[in-house]
Amino acid sequence: MTPTALSSPDNLDGAPGSSARARWQMVLVLGLGLGQSAVYAVVQLIDYATRPRGLAGQTTTLNPSLSDRQYVDLTYQLLDIVFSLAPVVLAAYFVWSARRPHLGRLGLVRPRAADAAWGLGLAIVIGAGGIGVYLGARALGFAVGVDAAGLQPYWWTVPVLLLSALRAALQEEPVVLGFLYDRLGGLGWNRWAIIATAALVRGSYHLYQGWGGFVGNVVMGLIFGWLYTRIRRLLPFVVAHFVIDAAVFVGYGWAASAFPALFGVAGH
Repeated sequence: MTPTALSSPDNLDGAPGSSARARWQMVLVLGLGLGQSAVYAVVQLIDYATRPRGLAGQTTTLNPSLSDRQYVDLTYQLLDIVFSLAPVVLAAYFVWSARRPHLGRLGLVRPRAADAAWGLGLAIVIGAGGIGVYLGARALGFAVGVDAAGLQPYWWTVPVLLLSALRAALQEEPVVLGFLYDRLGGLGWNRWAIIATAALVRGSYHLYQGWGGFVGNVVMGLIFGWLYTRIRRLLPFVVAHFVIDAAVFVGYGWAASAFPALFGVAGH
């Protein structure tokens, strides 16, 4: 790894036009997943901000019920989780190497016990900071109320919420950290330009939460990005993301009941 780039342009595929191919690969992966979510999030932010009560008077629901019939809802939930990972599979296909580690360009190398320890430590630090940013933004009127557990209380609700947390970790980290860093590094981008760009991408698809969600996720992206360029291992960040989202999704009901004014969701 050179001081100015994360990988050499020759590492893209070694063929003429590889730079253009890499750009189109990024367009496809983002356009089918997180980039599409970012466009919708911008539109949703504008929608919320221009309503009579502004951002502070709006609520968005994560993990909403998709049917009033229990097992139809479960089917929809599982299908949504599976198909939302298709862009990650596409990214893995683009960077697959015939030599081991096959997905080394995504930072997916042989797991170590330290990966879990790093992930748990990051989850505590980032999770606590994220809650602080959210509550501060809510108090200032810069964030919408987030209902993180919109599912009905079925027997499968907690397992599905945990799968949803795992989906978010697998959907985001391999693309935003692994894939974008590899492709942009191969195009010769400066390390900090890559870190900043990826952090802004991460923040953009959280704009539906308001400016608090955007700022909190950009900061998270900067921290994750800087650490990733140091250790070049993806699993600690997948673990951290999963733990943060699992705690939020599963613990939301209690938090909303205990602090209804802060979380801004009536009836919880």
